[in-house]
Amino acid sequence: MNRLEKLRILAEGAKYDASCSTSGVERKNVGRMGNASCAGICHSWSADGRCISLLKVLMSNRCVYDCEYCVNRRTSEVERASYEPEELADLAMEFYRRNYIEGLFLSSAVEGSPDRTSERMLHCLSLLRNEHGFAGYIHAKIIPGTSSELIHRIGLVADRISVNVELPSQKSLGTLAPQKKPEGIFLPMRQITDTLADRRKIGGTVEKGIRAKKETFAPAGQTTQMIIGASPETDRQIVKLSEGLYDRYRIKRVYFSAYIPVRQSPLLPSPLTEPPLMREHRLYQADWLLRFYGFSADEILDEGNPYLDPFLDPKIAWAIRHPERFPVEINKASLEELLRIPGVGTLSARRILRQRRYAAVHYDDLKKIGVVVKRARHFILCCGRYYGDGTQEPEPLRQLLLQAGTGTKSQSPINDGNQISMFQPLAARGILG
Repeated sequence: MNRLEKLRILAEGAKYDASCSTSGVERKNVGRMGNASCAGICHSWSADGRCISLLKVLMSNRCVYDCEYCVNRRTSEVERASYEPEELADLAMEFYRRNYIEGLFLSSAVEGSPDRTSERMLHCLSLLRNEHGFAGYIHAKIIPGTSSELIHRIGLVADRISVNVELPSQKSLGTLAPQKKPEGIFLPMRQITDTLADRRKIGGTVEKGIRAKKETFAPAGQTTQMIIGASPETDRQIVKLSEGLYDRYRIKRVYFSAYIPVRQSPLLPSPLTEPPLMREHRLYQADWLLRFYGFSADEILDEGNPYLDPFLDPKIAWAIRHPERFPVEINKASLEELLRIPGVGTLSARRILRQRRYAAVHYDDLKKIGVVVKRARHFILCCGRYYGDGTQEPEPLRQLLLQAGTGTKSQSPINDGNQISMFQPLAARGILG
């Protein structure tokens, strides 16, 4: 099997992993190849070959696990392929030299055992860093069950590492992925968290001639991902789990992946079921409230409201459920109160505070400041005046906002995963042959 065929198979197998975004990593480049400091590196492959920046690929899709939801499970009838560490490292460098990529997202199915798979991934990443002198961005996926020593060594050569939670509850994990154990997921997370907290005391050295360069452990931190819609958990359970991950493990970000039916099984939704893309979108919005707006999971959803409103932004839905807290006077509200107002973001809230030092904020100023006025006007007073449509009752206000089109967002199409379209001509030039 040539490299183009392997890339087609292994890039296709990697498309369901969403947690491959990048972040700015400050690494001094002293004559090495690549740059990891570019914030916002694109991590998706377009069907027409535009903007290819992060090579997202599996080391292997030969898996010994038989997870119900996974396209690469042991009993799945898919084409199988594996890269040798040297082969994948050479391929990544070929793409980098031709300016097709700026970094690498490397994951893998469990080939043989977690440690054997992780050793092969580590070998590949070490070749990139030490032999090829690659200083670009690398995100490595930690296989649940990998030994602590291998996790530590992978963290020394990768910029970001992640362990996927996969499913929102232990019960669902036991039903859909019985070979994966919660301790195999959360123990590596805890190790990564503790190591990051003590990163000044750890690190390895990479020999470069007569000089030694100290590498920091996972400078971009760790992330995780969970599948949404394959199991029966409520949005409240998912948001509560996300909050716990942020609090206990200092996760940089929790990613949500709408379940795309890949097989017919009595344990999974019907293959005819549409992927819950809008639910995924609302969960990301709720996650934003947790991370940047000071909300708790219990505020976003409670026992009486276990699911996010599919038609309204979670912040608007929260505000409608709490009419006693509105309207808020823009010129007297604290930062915390401003951040609770629908249509007011973190940047516009700070601009309002800055403007108030010099003069009162008027209604006409809000749009220039960056406030989404069509949402905010129902929840604010500006210089003592209310600019909404006169109703604060929850249900009429909800209908009013729905008619105005606030908080709605059309579902985006599923990425078809055509991740190698721009590489097709390379086979003729001997790069992928």
